[in-house]
Amino acid sequence: MAIIALLVIAFVVFVLAAAGIKIVRPYQQGIVEQLGKYKLTTGPGLKLIVPIIQSMTRVDMREQVVDVPPQEVITKDNVTVTVDAVIYYEPTDAQRLVYNVANFILAVTKLAQTNLRNVIGDMTLDNALTSRDNVNTSLRQVLDDATDKWGVRVVRVEIQRIDPPSDVMDAMHEQMKAERTRRAVVLEADGAREAAIAIAEGEKQSAILSAEGVKQEAILTAEGEAEAIRAVAAADRFRFETVAEGEAEAIRSVYAAIHDGDPSPDLIAIKYLEALGAIADGQATKIFIPAEMSATMGSIGSIAELFQTDNSNVEAAKEEKENTE
Repeated sequence: MAIIALLVIAFVVFVLAAAGIKIVRPYQQGIVEQLGKYKLTTGPGLKLIVPIIQSMTRVDMREQVVDVPPQEVITKDNVTVTVDAVIYYEPTDAQRLVYNVANFILAVTKLAQTNLRNVIGDMTLDNALTSRDNVNTSLRQVLDDATDKWGVRVVRVEIQRIDPPSDVMDAMHEQMKAERTRRAVVLEADGAREAAIAIAEGEKQSAILSAEGVKQEAILTAEGEAEAIRAVAAADRFRFETVAEGEAEAIRSVYAAIHDGDPSPDLIAIKYLEALGAIADGQATKIFIPAEMSATMGSIGSIAELFQTDNSNVEAAKEEKENTE
């Protein structure tokens, strides 16, 4: 009997010792109670407590997620929508999480549903569908303030879906289709306008370039004609200068020859009469003769005497011939 008693006592001691050894994980914190009263909060590691007198509750300190069940919410413009959300929270104080709220998951779910009705109820359907970030921020701020006394920090809130009624969805689809059709028509009109502007600009540039080409052609033609005229004028001038120099040289040669030959007045008078004959032989109806008639008449008289002398000599020769016969 004594051996059995010792074995029983040893077993009880082992069970009590095993009950007094607690292991806290790195992501956990332990709440130690002594005789039903909070004593301390322990961190990760091996912990020893007094069995029966003390107890330990482990609290998971990792970030966790709560799925808020879908619920119907009436928007500001009286449209009933179904809203589904997800809440991400992180415990910050294990003591308050254990002692300040009995069922945190149920409490935060109901709190999220209530505030979803408040936030979505103050918005129109279009704003609720296009402003999910604002809804998430507003709801997170409300939940974070409300759960602070529970030792929990709400990290973020995400709206998974907002489902309007089927008739509203059909109307939205028709509106979206009409809007896309309108945008397509507007884009097509803008494209046609841009194309017309581009064509007009191209024609304008083409006309400007054509006018510039005609202008440059006219300028180049005028410059070419001017250059040709200058070349012809230079050639004519050179020709006239050459002819004039030749005539001047001929005159100087004739003048020198005349002076060198020392012509008599009779010869000059004969040349003068030849020149008058050439003048009279032209087609002009009027002839202007130099006014120095005295010198002219004197020359003519000398020529007449010359002819008379020649005639007398001829007659004398004839008479002498006849007398000889």
